[in-house]
Amino acid sequence: MDFLPEKLDDYVVAHSQDEPKLLKELNRETWQKVLNPRMLSGGFQGRVLSMIAKLIQPKNILEIGTYTGYSALCMAEGMQSDGVLHTIDKNEELYDLQRKYFDKSTVGSQIIQHVGNALEIIPKIDEKFDLVFIDADKSNYSNYFNLVIDKMNSGGVILSDNVLWSGKVIEKLNPKDIDTAALLEYNKLMNSDERIETVLLPIRDGLTISRVK
Repeated sequence: MDFLPEKLDDYVVAHSQDEPKLLKELNRETWQKVLNPRMLSGGFQGRVLSMIAKLIQPKNILEIGTYTGYSALCMAEGMQSDGVLHTIDKNEELYDLQRKYFDKSTVGSQIIQHVGNALEIIPKIDEKFDLVFIDADKSNYSNYFNLVIDKMNSGGVILSDNVLWSGKVIEKLNPKDIDTAALLEYNKLMNSDERIETVLLPIRDGLTISRVK
């Protein structure tokens, strides 16, 4: 679902920073070799993630949902020189592709890959985070938030992707649509939890920015 007219969207992209060469390579290889390439953050949203990270300058980053590693590399652009980025994905088949591009970057040694169930892995990571990006299975968004909120530093930011879910959040709910139901509850949670302040941006498929008080 397009939230802006195509010509206006093209103008926005044309007047935003272009993606770096390494990310162009990863973008291209993802579309050539990996299933569901639309899951990739892509050039424009990647620049949004990079800008947010550069404004925050996080020391510790957590990403839930690595896919091919594009968004991790975008956020790592703003990470402190001694920072660490933990990224979790359940698909072990993507591990080598992720590592290939992480190692091509200047921060490869600072990116730690975790493979498995994020609900089990997150409690085992003994860190306080300045930036968290939630972009995995929608049915567990609220569970992920509840796991990370006590691991956030004051002033830290939680980003949540796909919160508009192709506009399904404003359509009549299909009782069998578990993901949309979960996102509706999640969006309410992010706007009502007193530990955070939230703004939902209509960027691509919806991006929530939540600042921890």
